[in-house]
Amino acid sequence: QVQLVESGGGLVQEGGSLRLSCAASGSIFSVNAMGWYRQAPGKQRELVATSSSGIVNYADSVKGRFAIARDNAENTVSLEMNSLKPEDTAVYYCNAVAKYNSVSRYLSYWGPGTQVTVST
Repeated sequence: QVQLVESGGGLVQEGGSLRLSCAASGSIFSVNAMGWYRQAPGKQRELVATSSSGIVNYADSVKGRFAIARDNAENTVSLEMNSLKPEDTAVYYCNAVAKYNSVSRYLSYWGPGTQVTVST
């Protein structure tokens, strides 16, 4: 199995910055993609940014403000968040699509989530 642990959430004022980090551990044979999703109260979980085979994808709402960085050797992914807005307030979840041996399927794994709160 694969475990994901996030860190770096917290409370920040509007216009501020935060950096989220996520590390994957456990029985990891291969990681196809890693990324970040978020879920605000009363809303569905949504994609924030993903990195897969060198291709990076961002939600339109965070383009130009957020930057994802992935270390394939360490199985880590970070999210640098700048110019934060109150609407960025949410629980942020790390996601990895990984397989634990050569014959297993790629499965989607989730971290427990970290709270990001942006105040006015």
